[in-house]
Amino acid sequence: MSDALLHDLLDGCRRLHAGCLLAASDGNLSVRLPNGLIAMTPSGVPKAKVKLGDLAHLTLDGEILSGRPSSERAMHLAIYRAVPEAKAVVHAHPPTAIAWSLARPDLEELPSDGLPEVILAAGRIPIVPMAIPGTEAMGTNLLPFLPAHRLMILARHGGLCWGESMDEAVGGLERLEQVATILWKAETLGGAKPLPASELAELRVLRAKIGPRII
Repeated sequence: MSDALLHDLLDGCRRLHAGCLLAASDGNLSVRLPNGLIAMTPSGVPKAKVKLGDLAHLTLDGEILSGRPSSERAMHLAIYRAVPEAKAVVHAHPPTAIAWSLARPDLEELPSDGLPEVILAAGRIPIVPMAIPGTEAMGTNLLPFLPAHRLMILARHGGLCWGESMDEAVGGLERLEQVATILWKAETLGGAKPLPASELAELRVLRAKIGPRII
């Protein structure tokens, strides 16, 4: 089981790199192993080149047992400690999603209430207040959004998704950038228009029935 999870982590690195959701050594991914330890991508290694032997292992308390885990591990550990069902955490740098937080610092969530599939597949996508990379604030700033939200934009920094599998977490980042791109293009055509309130309410009910997973 542990080997399969570690290979899923490496596959996630390749998917994010191939999808242009991170560059060079940007971003970080982790999985919770059956023994309770966390396996995480190493600091300073390009995601397209990460190998099994590069992965770091640490405890939920942050004790490093092997390797050189990402300096942004505080947000991974905050999620694992706060959300028992979290089995994978992915942080990447989707360009258009980040651009929204740069151009519209007033936004508290991505304005996706005109896209039914987003509401059904992900619910709301909040924008987490900025934290200096590598600080403990990267973890504490997330706490008000947990466990209600699995997919988030980190203001001026990137995207973050946790899931019950690596596939869910990586898929969340892929969906985030697609949605952000659609909304950006809509803005250039005159602005995205929200759905009527009655339809939004109906979609929210359907989302609640689907459950919290990112699909």
